[in-house]
Amino acid sequence: MKVAETVEARPWAADANQVLHFPAGLLGFENLKQYVLLGSPEEAPFLWLQVVDEPNLAFVVVPPAAVVENYTPDLSDEDVEFLGLQSPEDALVLNIVTVRGPTRATVNLKGPLVINRRTLVGKQVIPHNAAEYPVNHPLAVGE
Repeated sequence: MKVAETVEARPWAADANQVLHFPAGLLGFENLKQYVLLGSPEEAPFLWLQVVDEPNLAFVVVPPAAVVENYTPDLSDEDVEFLGLQSPEDALVLNIVTVRGPTRATVNLKGPLVINRRTLVGKQVIPHNAAEYPVNHPLAVGE
């Protein structure tokens, strides 16, 4: 299942009361399962994926449409089933931003976060077409 166009078509309204559940955790943070997605207009399009049990730990994430055109991760049938996606519109796709200093940041396009908008279950996936995308896509900072 390809899930690109859904981010622009249905933007996410960040709500701190909606807990996202990542049963497998995130790469390197497999023991952390519960998150909330937080955002503010002045930080848009960036959002914070904050750990519920450790509020001082949060990841900067961004919808891929804000970074690249035509980003279309192709999910495996196993990932679609795991997430319970019935259609591409069910998927919210976000990518983790890594800040590498005051003027340099990258976006991981190879391992997107996919969240079922209906059930709030998410997973960091490696899409079938991951070879098409870099893990460290440069992001313009401070311009």
